[in-house]
Amino acid sequence: MEITVLFADLSSFTELTHDLGAEKTHQVVDAFLRMATDVLVKHGAFIDKYVGDAVMALFNVPIRREDHARRAIMAAAELKMELNSLGSRFELPLHAAVGIATGYARVGRLGSDDAKDYTAIGDAVNLAARLQGKAGAGEILADQETYLKHAEEFPHAKSEQVVLKGFREPVTAYRLYGGATPLLNDMPDAVTSERTSLGAIIFGILGAPCAIATLIGPLAVAAGIGGLFGLAGALTFLDQSILRVPILFAATAAALANLYTLSRARKLRRESKVPEHLKTMTTLEKRRTTIVLSASILTLAIVLFEIVAHILRH
Repeated sequence: MEITVLFADLSSFTELTHDLGAEKTHQVVDAFLRMATDVLVKHGAFIDKYVGDAVMALFNVPIRREDHARRAIMAAAELKMELNSLGSRFELPLHAAVGIATGYARVGRLGSDDAKDYTAIGDAVNLAARLQGKAGAGEILADQETYLKHAEEFPHAKSEQVVLKGFREPVTAYRLYGGATPLLNDMPDAVTSERTSLGAIIFGILGAPCAIATLIGPLAVAAGIGGLFGLAGALTFLDQSILRVPILFAATAAALANLYTLSRARKLRRESKVPEHLKTMTTLEKRRTTIVLSASILTLAIVLFEIVAHILRH
């Protein structure tokens, strides 16, 4: 499928480590990656991986976006702008080199059935990584395919032939000058005002690579089992406590949240814009779903039993 790949790397990482030391450098890189994740996800990106002080993001997966190339460019522009604020916070001249490429790639799980191994393989991935290596500090270097999709919006971009390792022929690329603000000002209102989706919120909170897998992930499993056994134990020891009612309410809310999670995951799988390979549940996901569903139903059953028993006692 066609995707747009973005690599963003914090420039002068070696110098930062040498000048600031490991502890301070860790703080700076952590802040950069967190900021980059927020910005990228806001523009519809899927965070593929972090490599040291660099982040790799995919656009147009797992949810299809017609304007995925523009989203990548706009995300890169906003990332540049946010780095100015981050640099002021640490009193450092922080810049990132960004490479963007659009093309066809094979997207899916690689090496295991675990959702965290969801990634992309193809020329677009390699090209974006190589372009990032050719971009200077604070520069956005995009391949021709990315640029031509929205060339009229970036009239000041400069084309050049770049020689990249692993590519037999020179590649036409475009350096998008002008800073972040002009690029962001050209962004349509529909994009700038778009609200973050549920999947994006889940990405940001849990750092999961796939909304569907996250929705039935370990957190839900833990909440389901904890709600079941935690409730049973609490009610045993707090039979006459004033905390009994709050515990019942909390357990009910947790169980209903888990059931909503499963319902949302099922709905996402049935949507046509979700890639086919994500519609089929893995064995691990099926096991998690069964545990969460069973624990949630049993929790609600215990709550109902306690309510009925209370009514009968009085």
